[in-house]
Amino acid sequence: MKKIVQQCLLACLLQVMLYNSAVAQYTLADSLWLQRMGTYTMTSSRAYDDLRVLCKEIGHRLSGSPQSLKAVEWAVDVLKKAGADTVWTQPVMVPVWERGEEYLKVGTEGKLDKVEALSLGNMHGTDGKEVKAPLVMFRSLEELQAANGALIQGKIVFLNVPFPAEELNTFAAYSRVYRIRTQSAGIVCAKGGVGVIIRSISTTKDEVPHTGAAHYPDTACRIPAMAIGNTTADALALAMSTGTVTAVMMAHCKMKGMALSYNVIGELRGAKHKDKYMLVGGHLDSWDVGEGAHDDGAGCVQAIQVLRNFKALKHRPAHTLRVVMFMNEENGNRGGAAYADSAVSRKEHHIFALESDAGGFTPRGIGLIVPEQDRRQVQSWAPLLEPFGLYDFKQEGCGVDISPLKNTGVRAGELLPDSQRYFDIHHCRHDVLEAVNERELNLGAAGITALLYLIDRYWN
Repeated sequence: MKKIVQQCLLACLLQVMLYNSAVAQYTLADSLWLQRMGTYTMTSSRAYDDLRVLCKEIGHRLSGSPQSLKAVEWAVDVLKKAGADTVWTQPVMVPVWERGEEYLKVGTEGKLDKVEALSLGNMHGTDGKEVKAPLVMFRSLEELQAANGALIQGKIVFLNVPFPAEELNTFAAYSRVYRIRTQSAGIVCAKGGVGVIIRSISTTKDEVPHTGAAHYPDTACRIPAMAIGNTTADALALAMSTGTVTAVMMAHCKMKGMALSYNVIGELRGAKHKDKYMLVGGHLDSWDVGEGAHDDGAGCVQAIQVLRNFKALKHRPAHTLRVVMFMNEENGNRGGAAYADSAVSRKEHHIFALESDAGGFTPRGIGLIVPEQDRRQVQSWAPLLEPFGLYDFKQEGCGVDISPLKNTGVRAGELLPDSQRYFDIHHCRHDVLEAVNERELNLGAAGITALLYLIDRYWN
């Protein structure tokens, strides 16, 4: 028994020593620098002005579109003006999807009314013809998968699945239902259906539809797929409860092959470790509705502001800071894959990679995919990070663009803003500059800067 007690005490002592060694790793000088940086960011940041140009002068930026190439030019120019030592573009082949004209009508045979709808991304439309069929409704993807094909043959399927309101974290809720958007067309096609309508994956109580990426499991599937807003979905479900409802779908959307595009990369070279990199980034592309303000113009301008903060305060990091604007996150993640492939082939050493791609709302924490000892160290910096709104370091996560790099073993993370309003604007016409609060945007930029400053000081 005595030996067991001694072993337990030794284990506890070791844990305390590890914890204390992490807690001790910051200084008064760190605190003072972060205070100066916070003041500068909240009073002198250009992030919101950058976002205004991106949203209002360029607008939405679907990869492969003319606007996306204008965004590449914008990013190169802004990074140079922000003071990057080097700025370059990294070629990426991206899929090109074009929406075109579209409409949806629903109702009884004698009275069909147009409702607001959006085709899902990467889907093939109706080649300009009308597809008309009775509706059949399902309330879950599992119910659809289990359904007899005879019930679906020749019909348009309506997937009426509400956003899981009981989930306090809306990204956790989204992870439960996003496959309704991505997989339903393939399932319906395989069962002989001729079209799909889904309730938008959205938290809003309005008629505004939300788009997003979907895919067919094979090239033989070519049925149209559209989203409708929540109030439209409620009205449609009510009508179907009282009788047969017919839908008419028309859409010109289609894939148009591949096109050359680019990631944009800017560097602030490290004072001591030029060949070791800290990455911070966002994705330049957006869906073709709204202006891509929160998703992900906010992340792009926050990443640029990190570099601008270091330059303005004359702080040369020990490691090279690399700011990356990724292309094609929304409907392919080709930019993230291209960056990771390049990093592997060049044997580049990244000490950490972080993406901001959850909106420009008030920061709440940092999602981390790192060894537990590193997580404890980040938690030990809480007194320095809490003034920027960062207190939650328990969650795991990294941005989609960072995932391929994370899969090579790089420590990764993401900014976690308040999530409650994000799916009000996600992938819809509400995602405009006016939906972004300047102070919240700047606070996120300051928080990211603070974290990277500390990582640069204490990680290798």
